[in-house]
This record gives sequence, structure tokens and C-alpha cells, in this order.
Amino acid sequence: MSDEILIEHQGALGLVTLNRPQALNTLSLAMYRRFDPALAAWAGDPAVRAVLVRGAGGRAFCAGGDVVAIYDARAKHGGAGYKADFFREEYRLVRRVHRFPKPYVALMNGVTMGGGAGVAVNGRFRVATDATLFAMPEVQIGLFPDVAATRFLNLCPGRIGLYLALTGKRIGAADAMFCGLATHFVPHQGLEPLTAALAALDGQGDAAARIEAEIARFAADPGPASLPALQPDIDRVFAGDGVAAIAAALEHESADWAREARAAMATASPLSLQITFRQLRHGVMSVDAALQLEYRLTQHIMDGHDFFEGIRALLIDKDRKPRWQHPSIASVTDAEVDAYFTPIGDRELTFDP
Repeated sequence: MSDEILIEHQGALGLVTLNRPQALNTLSLAMYRRFDPALAAWAGDPAVRAVLVRGAGGRAFCAGGDVVAIYDARAKHGGAGYKADFFREEYRLVRRVHRFPKPYVALMNGVTMGGGAGVAVNGRFRVATDATLFAMPEVQIGLFPDVAATRFLNLCPGRIGLYLALTGKRIGAADAMFCGLATHFVPHQGLEPLTAALAALDGQGDAAARIEAEIARFAADPGPASLPALQPDIDRVFAGDGVAAIAAALEHESADWAREARAAMATASPLSLQITFRQLRHGVMSVDAALQLEYRLTQHIMDGHDFFEGIRALLIDKDRKPRWQHPSIASVTDAEVDAYFTPIGDRELTFDP
């Protein structure tokens, strides 16, 4: 397991390499259990000026959490402890990323989804590249956008965060920067020299200012974003008062973006769509509050059907024919959605001071 995540001290940098390229660097529970203590130690180490996180292999920064392991844990022994441990430790790591007291740099090169977004977007510097492919596609596996997405998707312009959540739309660097999900663009060939430059920083001056200056030295123009031109239509269509209203509005749109959105929502879990819509109506929350809400949702969802069916259909059998609990958006009742937001007592997510 130690080879799945490489923890190094390189010059002034604490360097984390997610090292499962064959699995698009998905994060396992064992990886969380090495990543989090390393950050905690580096926070108090004066020799570490900043932390940089990257993915191995060139195809992905991180495609998310290892949800197949949750599926396997349930198959072996019910998975009751694992489902709690996995999300609790993932979310505590995301919180540490967000609160990290030194500059934190994520190189979002390649696929950056789900849990990968969690350990990138919640940090200070998020560097996209020409290979960046960002998405929160959880509704396609019977889940919902988590890892503090309740906060960061609501910080996107207009209704774009809701659009990304309900469709799982994949976006590149320019659109990620427009949405505030990435802070800088550096061509992928500049990542190694950028890493070397950051490692070579001495202890003089303000670390954050110096790191920002170094990133700017390697930065470039990502080219035009596509979302700004679409935003007026996205805002209008996704202003509906529910998922059914949004789906109905999409039926009257002929543009390619709307056709793609219709198709994506048609294959998603109807229950996940309804939960996600309700989740994002909470608006911009603190990271702590977002993670606590999302943890509650995960524990209810782990007791249900759609998440495990989504994993089966997309990642285990790969037949891409999930048999969702509900046949349509309209068949999901408000009372069913309400149940996913009910408190879970002493199992709620807590944080150390």
C-alpha cells in the first residue's frame, strides 16, 4: 500500500504523488491514512514551506475515491464499518486540505473528478493544464457531488454549479478557471520545471506570494472558455424549481449543450438527481458544514440500492445498464428525499478543534 502514495520531502516542498496510474490514481482508504498524517506533520515542520500534490502517469490527477473498494467491502462483510471509515477519513482529509496553514498546490493534470476534486479544489492553488478534465459525475453512480461540492459548486457563476452537478459535464482548463475551480493554467510540459522551482525556494519572504509568483512565471493563457456564452441559457433552464422542471425545460432546447444535458440526466439515478438538487439548495456553506451534511447523506445512501447498483453497472460488470430504484424523476417523492437529510445521531461527522 505504501507504493500507492509517495510521501517525500523535496527541498522546500512536502511532495505527495498519488501513485495508482492504472486506476487513474483513485484514492483508497489506505492512501487517506498516509496523506492526512503527512499534512498534519508538515503543517508544523518549519523546513516545509509548501505542499504540492500531483498524480502519477500523466492521464489523471485523481479520478476520485476508490468506490469499488466500498462495493467489495459490502460484498465481503456488509461493509458497515468501511463505509463509515472511508467517508469520514476522506472528509477529514479534505478539511485539512482546506485549512492547511501553508501554501498548498494541486497539479490538476488529466482527469480530476470526485475525491480528486476534493483534494484539489479545496486547496489554495489549483493548477489546471491542457490535459485537465474536470467533472463531478456522481449522479451516474447513484451518489451525489460530495467532498465539499455543496460549497464549491455553489460558488460557480450563476446556475453552472447545478448544471455540472446534475449532468456530470466534463470541462477543461479554461472552463474550470471560469468557474473558479482552478486558479492557474500551466501547460503540462511546464509542471516538472514548476515543481523543481517550488522545491528550490528558500526560506525568505512570504511563501504564498513567492509561490504565486513562480506559478505565474510558468502560467499561460488556457484559451477561450465555452461556458460564458452558454451561461444565460444554462441559468434560464436550470432556474426551475425542481429536477422535473429542469428536465422539462431541457426538452424545449435544441442546442447541443442541452441535448447532451438531457442525455446525461436520462441515464443518471433519479433519486441521486433529486438528492443533489436538494443538497445544492443549501447554498454556499462553510467547508465544515458542507462535509457534515454530505457525510450524513453518504451514510443514508450506503444503506440503499442505487449506489451499489451504479458501481456494478459502470465499474464492475460494465454493462452500463443500471437498474435504478426509481424508473423516473417523477416517481421520487419528497418524503423519500427528506429521509436522506435526517440526522444520524452519534454517527454524525465530527472534527477535532
